[in-house]
Amino acid sequence: MTTTELRGVATTGADDLSVWPASTDRLPHGGLAVGGVSLAELADRFGTPAYVLDEGEVRARCRTYRDAFPEAEVLYAAKAFLSRAMVRWVGEEGLGLDVCSAGELELAVTAGFPPERIVLHGNAKSPHDIGAALRFGVGRIVIDGPSEIARLAAAVGTGGRQKVLVRVVPGVSAGGHDKIRTGTDDQKFGLSAGDGSAQHAIARILGQPQLDLVGLHCHIGSQITGTKPYVTAVRRMVGLMAQVHRSHGVALGELDMGGGHGVAYRPGEPALDTVALARKLRTELVAGCAAAGLPEPRLLIEPGRAVVGPAGVALYRVLAVKHTGERVFVAVDGGMSDNPRPALYGVRYAPRLIGRRPAADSRTATVVGRHCEAGDILAADVPLPADIRPGDLLAVPVAGAYQLSMASAYNLVGRPPVIAVHGGTARLLVRRETLDDLRRRDVGA
Repeated sequence: MTTTELRGVATTGADDLSVWPASTDRLPHGGLAVGGVSLAELADRFGTPAYVLDEGEVRARCRTYRDAFPEAEVLYAAKAFLSRAMVRWVGEEGLGLDVCSAGELELAVTAGFPPERIVLHGNAKSPHDIGAALRFGVGRIVIDGPSEIARLAAAVGTGGRQKVLVRVVPGVSAGGHDKIRTGTDDQKFGLSAGDGSAQHAIARILGQPQLDLVGLHCHIGSQITGTKPYVTAVRRMVGLMAQVHRSHGVALGELDMGGGHGVAYRPGEPALDTVALARKLRTELVAGCAAAGLPEPRLLIEPGRAVVGPAGVALYRVLAVKHTGERVFVAVDGGMSDNPRPALYGVRYAPRLIGRRPAADSRTATVVGRHCEAGDILAADVPLPADIRPGDLLAVPVAGAYQLSMASAYNLVGRPPVIAVHGGTARLLVRRETLDDLRRRDVGA
């Protein structure tokens, strides 16, 4: 069995805590604490399913990005997870925000976030999205398609001026699954540099006095664990900036390289090296601009998952254990309503029994949810104690991103709460959605 040295403690196999928040500590009798708070006690206090978010881990990851990219503008991608507390944490750590809707924007601004440090993008912005962005005064709006140019210019109106970026598809395929690869021409995002549509849109924008084109934007995919695709994308984006300079005499001042920075969901999996990424992006940007005779634009990046994902832990209570032939199904009180990612992308997690020591060796089991779907699987073919039973508590690390933010009320099961832990204390950030909440929306008769 492979042995890994983790924070000075030798761990083996299922006891590996390498993907857990750095504050995770072992407690007697098989318990774990995060942020100085027992997970089992949180489950008893707040019920399950529940999401635990380590404030210290979020803040530390924000600082890691600020240290790695000291000259860049780091924007937290709000779609990964957003709450008023999250807005405050990333703002206090010096990050900006990347939002995709009026809802995310209004939550951030009403929580006190400076709108000039917010970027709005999305492939199909509604009039409400654009109106909110202009009303609040966001720093930049990313133009994703040709139809947005005239609509945005008209919304800005005579005498107004809005800073914009153009989202460019650089022709780079990267990402952990086909459904999250966004840098190629065969998907809904952005404007292609290969077929000339990006260049045509740039020329149109430069002719609109209401729009101030400050730079280019690209996002090549999600859950990317290597630096090479980003380097290739920078090279192509600098090439396009050089074309713009030759054709229009305009030196664009910003280059937003998006996010998609991959994290490890299970021990032993790769994660993107933030420091290496920063070094290689900087090297490529400096060399490319020097060769093209361009002033170096300011770099922007948009990490989301890499900031909040590893800071979250999901807690579930086992409801049933079923032996079907050679397979063991462990059914829990959550599922695809609070985490649709395994069904959408085939994501794999490493659930762990907590709160008691097992009395049997591990065997392979599949953790399934409570919903009426064969695809409601949270973790397929994972090692769990052979004596796992109803009432046991399972904890799933790396649960902070794209789980609760994508949650639904399927089967009228309310969405779980979010509990922040820090320095030995716990506080509720987002309360559990109740049946009363769901009934209040049902206004027909």
